[in-house]
Amino acid sequence: MSEMAVVLKRIRKHKSAYNIMFDFVVYLLLLLLTIACLYPMLHILFASVSNPTDLMAHEGLLLKPLGFTLDGYKLVFKDNSILIGYRNTFLYVGLGTAVNMVMTIMGAFVLSRRDLYFKKPITILITITMFFGGGLIPWFLLMKDIGMYNNLAAMIFPTALNTWNMIILRTSFQAIPIDLEEAAVIDGASQKDVLLKVIIPLSKATLAVILLYYLVGNWNSWFNAMVLLKDRNLFPLQLLLKEILVMNDSTATSVGSAGGVSINSVQGATAFRELVKYCTIVIATIPILIVYPFLQKYFVKGVYVGSIKG
Repeated sequence: MSEMAVVLKRIRKHKSAYNIMFDFVVYLLLLLLTIACLYPMLHILFASVSNPTDLMAHEGLLLKPLGFTLDGYKLVFKDNSILIGYRNTFLYVGLGTAVNMVMTIMGAFVLSRRDLYFKKPITILITITMFFGGGLIPWFLLMKDIGMYNNLAAMIFPTALNTWNMIILRTSFQAIPIDLEEAAVIDGASQKDVLLKVIIPLSKATLAVILLYYLVGNWNSWFNAMVLLKDRNLFPLQLLLKEILVMNDSTATSVGSAGGVSINSVQGATAFRELVKYCTIVIATIPILIVYPFLQKYFVKGVYVGSIKG
């Protein structure tokens, strides 16, 4: 009996050492992953408040602000095009996300009905749209012919429904026990009542995930604006940011003076444009960072529930 106890003690000791080593490796990998995800955000934040001249001359990792100045933010908020872009983005995100959610819920509810005629062929036709499209030029000509060019509708209705999100939500609706729906129908509930009072309340987690997908997608959207908008007063913030980051267009920002700092040289103007890039990125990212923590608790649960059944 004593020999068995010694063997078990050795096994527990070996297992304990293995667990410690395993935990160390896991936490080390998580730490490296955290640094890889966090550093780019810190780099942009530090750069946005750094002295523009020192920032231009700096090479390598940026571990702290190089001096401190808010001149970049003053320039951004002084520029009317940035403020107009911010206003347009909030408008497009608000209206666009509302339309997205309504269309996605309606489509998912219909496809989740067990007695829907031609359900399988309809689902196949809808799924095909995820893999095949008519091409950019035919799509542009179609949008222009139906009046969705250089107006508010051009930013709302062409992306009113995402097929993948609708399939996830449909799967979540199908996972709800049919007994609950039948009980509601016996009590006199219509299909609208079933959707609003049974299906939606039981699918809050998945709906929160879909809402987050649409919010982030609409907030980051710039391609449709680039193709369908020509009036700069309609440009969203991300399209202006794209001009600043990719094209380095000096006309996209008003670089003159800020905080009493005059920019009289080409090098000075270039340095401040570099600073404005980082400031604009910070300003464009903050709203999503504020919204995400409130929806994070639903994220894993919603994706899991929406992927149980195909």
